[in-house]
Amino acid sequence: MKYSRKIILFTFLVACSISLAAQDRKATVSGNIRDAANGEDLIGASIMVEGTSGGTITNAYGYYSISLPKGKYRLIISYIGYARKTMPVDLNTDTKLNISLEPEARQIAEVIISAEGKNANVAKPEMSVEKLSAKAIKSVPALMGEVDVIKAVQMLPGVQSTAEGTSGFSVRGGGYDQNLILLDEAAVYSASHLMGFFSVFNNDAIKDVTLYKGDIPASFGGRLSSLLDIRSKDGNNQKYAAAGGLGLISSRLTLEGPLGDKASAIVSGRRTYADVFLNFTNDDDLKNSTLYFYDMNAKVNYRIDDNNRIFLAGYFGRDKFGMSIAGMSFGNKTITARWNHLFSPTLFSNFTLIGSTYDYYVKSELSESLSQELTSGLRDYGLKADFSYMPNTLHTFKFGYNFTLHTFLPGEGGGIGSEAMIGRIKFPEEYALENVLYATNETNLGSKLKLKYGLRYTSFDNLKKSSISFHQQQFEPRAGITYIFDNHQSVKASYSRTAQFIQLASNSTSGSPFDLWFQASENVKPQKCDQYALGYFRNFADDKYELSAEIYYKNMTDVVDFKDHAELMLNPNLEQELRFGKGYSYGLELMLRKSFGTFNGWISYTLSKSLRQIESINNNKWYRSPYDKPHNLSVVGTFDASDKLSLSANWIYSTGTPITYPTGRFQIEDSYVPIYSGRNEYRFPAYHRLDLSATWKLSAPTSRFKSELNFSLYNAYGRHNAWAIFFRQDAENPDVSYAEKLYLFSFIPSITWNFNF
Repeated sequence: MKYSRKIILFTFLVACSISLAAQDRKATVSGNIRDAANGEDLIGASIMVEGTSGGTITNAYGYYSISLPKGKYRLIISYIGYARKTMPVDLNTDTKLNISLEPEARQIAEVIISAEGKNANVAKPEMSVEKLSAKAIKSVPALMGEVDVIKAVQMLPGVQSTAEGTSGFSVRGGGYDQNLILLDEAAVYSASHLMGFFSVFNNDAIKDVTLYKGDIPASFGGRLSSLLDIRSKDGNNQKYAAAGGLGLISSRLTLEGPLGDKASAIVSGRRTYADVFLNFTNDDDLKNSTLYFYDMNAKVNYRIDDNNRIFLAGYFGRDKFGMSIAGMSFGNKTITARWNHLFSPTLFSNFTLIGSTYDYYVKSELSESLSQELTSGLRDYGLKADFSYMPNTLHTFKFGYNFTLHTFLPGEGGGIGSEAMIGRIKFPEEYALENVLYATNETNLGSKLKLKYGLRYTSFDNLKKSSISFHQQQFEPRAGITYIFDNHQSVKASYSRTAQFIQLASNSTSGSPFDLWFQASENVKPQKCDQYALGYFRNFADDKYELSAEIYYKNMTDVVDFKDHAELMLNPNLEQELRFGKGYSYGLELMLRKSFGTFNGWISYTLSKSLRQIESINNNKWYRSPYDKPHNLSVVGTFDASDKLSLSANWIYSTGTPITYPTGRFQIEDSYVPIYSGRNEYRFPAYHRLDLSATWKLSAPTSRFKSELNFSLYNAYGRHNAWAIFFRQDAENPDVSYAEKLYLFSFIPSITWNFNF
C-alpha cells in the first residue's frame, strides 16, 4: 500500500510540473536533423537559438523540438564532422523544419569521440557518459583486422578488459554481467564471438554507441554498473550503396538503399572462414572440423507521414565449432519493432516490441558410452512505451512504461544414444515478469544551472507453476546537477541507484558462452548499488581539446559470489553454491582528447579500488574483487600523414588481475594437497600492449568506388601477457613446484581490403 501511495504522489507531482511548464509554451519549431549524403538521422545534433542561451539536442531518432515566444529567430545547427548551418525561422505558428547537414570532407578521417556540438561535454546536464561514432571505432587498430566496438569501449576511462583478448568488460569495478548491452533497444546477453576474441557488433552496421557509466537514464535499468546503448544504421534513403571488406580470417558486406520515396533498408553480413583453411591440412580430423562464426544485421524503416514512422530491425549471429569428438554452438537473436509517433510538435513517443534470445549447445562424443550433450538459454519478450515532452527550452520531460517477460532455460542434457552410461536430465523452464514505470525532468535554472532528476520504479515477479513465488519492488532515484562557469568549463554531480534482478553464474571473470543466467528468488536478493559522482569539465583552444576529471564512489549490497569450487552446470541446487555480501569501489578518471585536425585521439587514466566482503568467503574478511586493477592507462592516436595515408596507434597499460595462489602444501601419503592464499591476495603481472595500424587509400577522393588497404599489428612488441598461471609439480623432484604462464598472443599482423561505393 505504501508503494502505491508513493507512485500516485510521484505521478501527480510530475503531472503538475508538466502542466505548469506547458503554460509557457508559445510556438514550436520541430523536425529531424539528417545527414544530407545518406539521410541517416543524426543523434545528439545541437540546435541553438542565436542570441539566447536556449537550445536542445536531437534524440535517439534525430528529432528535436524548441518552443519560443512568437517572433523571428536564427537557429544554429552543428554536429561534429558536418558543416555548421544557420537557418532563419519566422515563428508565428508551430513550424515543421527538417534540416540536412553536409559532411565536411576535411573532417571525414578524424577520430570522433563526441558526436555533438563543440562544447556539449561542458553544457549537457549529464556526466559519466562516453560516445563513440563508427568512424572513431574504425580508427582503432584491430585484432586480426576485425574492427570491434567492445575493444574501443575498453579503452575509455573507468572501463577495463576482464581478460586478454575477450569482449567482456568491467565498468568502475563492477562485473561484466552488470553491464546492460542493448542493440536497437533489445538486450544482447552474450556479446562475444570466437570464445570472446571478437564482439557480435559489425561496425559497418553501427551508427551510434553510447556508454553510460553511472548517470544512467531512468528509462533504463536492470544492471548495476553500466548501459552500452548501440544503435544500428537506418539505411541510406538517398541512393543505393555498398561497403565491405576482405580480411585474413573474415569478410563482410553491407548493402543499403531507398525502397521507394518513404522507406529505406540495410542488410549487413559477416563470416569468418577459418574452417576453409582446415581443408588444406594433412590431418583428417582437422579437415572434417567446423570453425566459424557469422552474423547478420537487417533493418527497414518507413515514413508513413511527418508524424509517424515505423522501424523493423533484427540481428542473427552464431558460432559453430566441431571436431569428431566434440562440438559446440551458441548465438543471439534479437528483433525490434518500433513506432515513432508525434502527438504534437512538443510530445514525441516511441512504442517498441522487443524479442531477444540467447542459447548454447555443447556435446562430446568420446565413445558411444560416454557421449553427452547440454543445451541451455534465455528468452526475453518486451514492450516499451516512451514519451518525451518538450514544452519550452527550459524543460524536457521523459516518462514511460516497459514490460519484460524473461524465460530461463536452465538446462537439458545427458547421455546420447541407447548405450550411454550417463542419464538424461531436464530442468523445468522458469519465468519472471518485470514491470517498470519511470519519469524524469531536465530543467534549466537560468543560463548557468541545469538540473536533471527522476525516478524509476520496478516490480519484479519470479513465477513458478503459474504462481508468484517471489515479489519485490524497487525505487531507483536518479539526479544530476550542472553548473556552467562559461562556455568552456563546468562542474557536474550525479547520484543514481540501480538494481539487478537477474544474475550470471560463472566461474570465470572473463565470461564464457556457457554461463548460466538465473533470477532473484526467496533466497537470492536483487543486487543494489548507490553511486555518487563529481566531475570537472574544461575545453581549450576553441574547444579543440576536451579535459574531464571525475571521481566516483559505489556502494553495493547483496552482491553475489560463489563458494570455492562451485558446481554451476546442471546443478538442481544452484542457490546452495551462492554466497552474498557487500562491496564498494571508488576511483578517479581523467581524460584528455582532441577531435580536430590532422592529429587527434585521447589519453585516459583511471585510478581505482574495488573490494568485497562476502559471507563465508576469505574468512569473512574484505578482499579484492576480481576487477580491482588500481591503474589503467590508454593512449589512442591517429595521424593523417597525407590525403592517402592515415596512421593509428594505441598503447594500453593496467595493473595485473587479482588471483588466488597456492602458498604451501601438505602431503597425504603419496599425494600433495595445495594450501591457498586469501581470496585474490596476489596479482598477475602488469598488462601492457602496443597496437599499430596504417590505412592506405587506393582511390581518388572524387571516385565513386572507394577502396583502401588497412595494415594492423596487434601487440607490436610481442608482450607475453599472462592469460592464466598454473602451478605444476616437478616430475623429477616432487618436492619442488613451479609456476607456468599461459599466454594467448605474441604479435599478430593482419591486412584487410575495405571498399564502398
